[in-house]
Amino acid sequence: MEDRWLSVDEIGQYLGISSDTVYRWIEKQAMPAHRMGRLWKFKKNEIDGWVKSGGAADPNMKDSRQ
Repeated sequence: MEDRWLSVDEIGQYLGISSDTVYRWIEKQAMPAHRMGRLWKFKKNEIDGWVKSGGAADPNMKDSRQ
């Protein structure tokens, strides 16, 4: 049962961020989330891929490697 849907609080805890940040990332940074009624749910493997592809990067921060 490891491949279960995670809640906003659970995905925030997994990533070490607040639930407010989760909601902001859904809205502004296309965080992969699925609406189930009034609740947002997440698949851990989708979130891992999104983070690895740079989805969680702050668009306001400049790349220091330039």
